Amino acid sequence: MAQEFLIPLVAGIIGLGVLAQILAARLRVPSIIFFLLVGVVIGRPGLGIVTSESFGDSLPAIVGLAVAIIVFEGAFHLEFERIRQAPRAALRLVTVGAGIALVGTAVAVRVLEGLPWELSFVIGALLVATGPTVISPILEVVPVRDQVAAVLETEGIVNDVTAAITAVVLFETVNPTVAGEGIIQGFALRLGEGLLVGLVVAGVLYYLLRYVDLSPGAAPRNARLLALAGALAAYAGANQLASEAGVAAAATAGLALGNADIPYKDEITDFKGDITLLVLAFVFIALAAQLPPAAIFDVGLAGLGVVVVVAVVIRPLLVFVSTVGDRFTLSERLFISAIGPRGIIPASVATLFATELRTAATELNDPALAQQADLLIGTVFLVIFVTALVQGGLARYIAQYLNVIPMRVIIVGGGQVGRALAERLEDRGENVVIVDEDEAAVESLRNDGFAAVIGDGTDTEVLRKSGAENAKILVAATGDDDTNLLVAQLSKTNFGVEKILAKANNSDNVDAFEDLGVSTISAAMSAAWALDNQIERPDLAHWMTDIGETGDVQQVEVTNEELVGKSVREVGPMLPDGCLIAVLSDGDSESVAVPSADTVIDHGDHVTLLGRREAVRDGMSLVQDD
Repeated sequence: MAQEFLIPLVAGIIGLGVLAQILAARLRVPSIIFFLLVGVVIGRPGLGIVTSESFGDSLPAIVGLAVAIIVFEGAFHLEFERIRQAPRAALRLVTVGAGIALVGTAVAVRVLEGLPWELSFVIGALLVATGPTVISPILEVVPVRDQVAAVLETEGIVNDVTAAITAVVLFETVNPTVAGEGIIQGFALRLGEGLLVGLVVAGVLYYLLRYVDLSPGAAPRNARLLALAGALAAYAGANQLASEAGVAAAATAGLALGNADIPYKDEITDFKGDITLLVLAFVFIALAAQLPPAAIFDVGLAGLGVVVVVAVVIRPLLVFVSTVGDRFTLSERLFISAIGPRGIIPASVATLFATELRTAATELNDPALAQQADLLIGTVFLVIFVTALVQGGLARYIAQYLNVIPMRVIIVGGGQVGRALAERLEDRGENVVIVDEDEAAVESLRNDGFAAVIGDGTDTEVLRKSGAENAKILVAATGDDDTNLLVAQLSKTNFGVEKILAKANNSDNVDAFEDLGVSTISAAMSAAWALDNQIERPDLAHWMTDIGETGDVQQVEVTNEELVGKSVREVGPMLPDGCLIAVLSDGDSESVAVPSADTVIDHGDHVTLLGRREAVRDGMSLVQDD
């Protein structure tokens, strides 16, 4: 392509990418869907405006630098505190889970498409990677529990790195023009060099940001530019040592710097996010445009079979194996199983591999090798297309169907009361974060699978870090009433939390809490009520204590218009067997009453459902169905 057309072409791709992002934001679906569609339309499969000749030999280098920015930015956001919220599941997902994905996908490709084992394992390695480019947009529109998000984000960052390196090492056994080194040696060499270069770059950036005068007037701008330069330097420096070691270097530099105490972190985050969106749009569109028209069709039904096995068999298997023993509900396990779209790493590396195989086929006059190149890129892009369109596009609907979008609850105080309350709320699928300043207590909570933050609950920044800005409920449950009162005041005045509850350790302090408008439970009175229940109504007390194991009680607001205007007598048969309406109110505590059969239900009424656990959950879906 003539030089005069290159700049308009790049500008046009970026412009289409921006429009695709705006459309995706309006529709609340991951932007990768529109990137891929735009690429297909303007590329070789469609109008042919963008082809492999459009960028000459420069596209691999452009894609590589873009990948460096994308991976660095994703790792920069991944805080160690967040990873530790689900340490066991995250570790198993990037080790045992990745192994299951690699072997399972390779077997599926070999059996269904008949490709050689070596190439099948290359494809298997590529399709291990999910990546932040596809996971982050999903989590922006699907606010799942922190534990679920932490697992998906960690998997995306780590598997991007390990999958790219593994695929490169395995590819050396496929490309006849390259003399490969040992698989284990090659993997360890690239990973080690990437880690080393990444840590060195992060160390240099940390020193410059912390101890060098960046000029007061332009310090934030210079900090942003330093971070961008660091990402590119880490990638380029490591790649000079070994191919694809740059991905590990960029990820390491981003992870180390993002978890360091550096100035201007917010400015760097915003800037990197904007840059990433631009390069992400360009790279996805450009790569999709390179796809040979016949590549997808060549894999045919066999390729679709691989997609089904990867998404419906292998993904759920590795997720359920990796999350065993952790505090994830069945619905959350199913959601994680359903969210495994592939992203930029498989697309970029597969394109590079296919180009090298075609070159080798030409040099050796080997048509079979050229066909393998088409099957490689066709299989990888088919999986990317289908998983991005189906899993990415339907992510929010899947989350709503499985009921994994929770309300955020913050509990300040990780003692016995706070822990017991968190366990009950998490059993119902709520997004619970516990705040405690005792590091040993927080460590114990995390080991038991709870999301916990170390810090003083009376510190505004600690509450903000815990998500108070998005919390619907905050519970002050420490052993000190002054602390609980201050936590309640901060939550109400600074964050406007919808519902604030507090534990009053001294009954004499209840009035002080109530004057603030805080719902208060006296420790002494709650113990007296529990003892009275055991004396006067032991069966009910036992059943209420074991809520979540066999039975449940839930209060929900009526939003289903089909129920409005109907009497309890008419609504009763519509509820699942084993679920009944126990209490009804119009939202005012003074109107709470046990309804009669003729009581009419209005929109906005609050109904309390009582019964078997699953029946109550199904009843909640009916009452709140819009």
